[in-house]
Amino acid sequence: MIYGDLSICYLIKAWSEIAPTNLALIAPDYLPITYQRLYHHIDTIGECLNKMGIGRNDRVATIVPAGIEAATLFVSIAANATIAPLNPDYQAKEIDFYLSALNARALIVHAEVNSIARDVARKQGIPVIKLWPAQGEEAGLFSLEGEKCGVTACKGYAQPDDIALLLHTSGTTSRPKLVPLTQKNLCCSAHNIQKVLCLVESDRCLNVMPLFHIHGLIAGVLSSLGSGGSVVCAPGFQAPHFFAWIETFRPTWYTAVPTIHQAVLTRYASGQESLTHRSLRFIRSSSSALPPKAMAELENVFGVPVIEAYGMTEASHQIASNPLPPKKRKVGSVGMAAGPEVAVMDEKGNLLSPENTGEIVIRGLNVIHSYEEDASINEKSFSNGWFRTGDQGYIDSDGYLFLTGRIKEIINRGGEKISPREIDEILMDHPAVAQAVTFSLPHDKLGEEVAAAVVLRADGSITERELREFVSTRVAPYKVPRHIVFLDAIPKGPTGKFQRIGLAKTLGIALEEEQSKVPFVEPHTSMQVVLAGIWSQVLGLEKIGINDNYFELGGDSILATQIITRIKQRLRIDLSILTFFEEPTIARLALAISKNQGGEAQKKPEQSTR
Repeated sequence: MIYGDLSICYLIKAWSEIAPTNLALIAPDYLPITYQRLYHHIDTIGECLNKMGIGRNDRVATIVPAGIEAATLFVSIAANATIAPLNPDYQAKEIDFYLSALNARALIVHAEVNSIARDVARKQGIPVIKLWPAQGEEAGLFSLEGEKCGVTACKGYAQPDDIALLLHTSGTTSRPKLVPLTQKNLCCSAHNIQKVLCLVESDRCLNVMPLFHIHGLIAGVLSSLGSGGSVVCAPGFQAPHFFAWIETFRPTWYTAVPTIHQAVLTRYASGQESLTHRSLRFIRSSSSALPPKAMAELENVFGVPVIEAYGMTEASHQIASNPLPPKKRKVGSVGMAAGPEVAVMDEKGNLLSPENTGEIVIRGLNVIHSYEEDASINEKSFSNGWFRTGDQGYIDSDGYLFLTGRIKEIINRGGEKISPREIDEILMDHPAVAQAVTFSLPHDKLGEEVAAAVVLRADGSITERELREFVSTRVAPYKVPRHIVFLDAIPKGPTGKFQRIGLAKTLGIALEEEQSKVPFVEPHTSMQVVLAGIWSQVLGLEKIGINDNYFELGGDSILATQIITRIKQRLRIDLSILTFFEEPTIARLALAISKNQGGEAQKKPEQSTR
């Protein structure tokens, strides 16, 4: 098959002819659907849509619960028109925004679910179509009933260059952008995933990802259908049922975001679950970084390799992927280019050589050519035919891609750039920590300060100070979180990913003035007085106590070099930057200098307050 010339309809049709009785879609407690039956259903729904006035490239918004109907609705609408699946948990204001932006010709809702979307659509004058599940037939089959939407301009199955899917980006940093994905984009991406994972007819995916998100739609559903395999369409991720689904349906793989993988591990660690049948041959993780510790635990529990991939909506999901054994996999890397071309670009648009860090850029048949109706965003997002992903990273000499973070998520602490992912992984290395997300807090002097939200394991116990000390043994002092909040659960976005940007506001926290916790102690030895004077000059602060932390006063490595230079000029002492970072108060620094250089003996600090 030439996937660049295919559409979703012809993909399903091909397998309905090659292997008509192969199971395509499966759901708990229902009869499965064969490829022959699925293709017949797509054909029936296409005729129904045409009668209602909906045809190729007409936009149909959908809001249905997670599960089998969401899967059959996706392939049936996308094969004949343009589908825009919305999150069923959206509130009225959100639905109003997305329906307005989509310019939808109709909205499909589940007839048996009382969705607020109906009222929103009617206020906008958008016809509402009800989805009725077929009674006594295979799971996922349905009929449509509703208002006529006008006259169909273009009948028949969608063609390769038609828009198949419309999705909005998450909008965590700006107004959500509308991403138009063609039939060709989706089929190419499905083929890329199929090729990397070596999917064949005997493979079965357990899909627990939502089907209003590119990960579930393409990796979970379409890549399996493109290989002639089957998909178990679970009603969303439900931790208490996950292991039972593994036992019952014997999937050969599942794909999920890291938060789901970690929930699976938590469930297993509780001792409530066991594995009698080990049907999986691999596990796939994508959409955000999987901590190496979680990867190792998954492999230990299931006894199969975990394949980390890198994707985004604008690439119809997959960009890069680690290969299956026996090919080389690099922990910490998202693998090699897996479909599109991948490169690294600097701010001026120049492509960088291996090992150099810059912005990840991509191009290929699965990548969009533009966002919809947003010329200013398109100008910023595309450079010399490359799409700028907004992700920072580098490609090593073997062609493996390493991500260092979202460019807009990089914490700029007084000029020091900190990758939140680096701190996440260190926090996760502590045996008491189950989940961790590092994020920025506003700071009046530094611009941003480092903070972290942490969920402890059921049997885990640690204080904020102890955790900060643990991190301080692994990174420079300026990277250590100044604020750690312990939570029962970290808030997630609608697709199950942690969203760093705005997390401080979501949690309702602000950086406390650390200095107010430290009693002020005047410098009282000659060494302390000299050091305090130098610090005051460089930091621009009138008074500095001997226990005040350099980094909490607004210091960084650039200013530290100025202080070290002045110490050398004034005291004729060679001081290393490492020693300065390890002793970030005047009291500790003076003591260290005294010990190493035979300087003035230090008196025990006397406690006094401002």
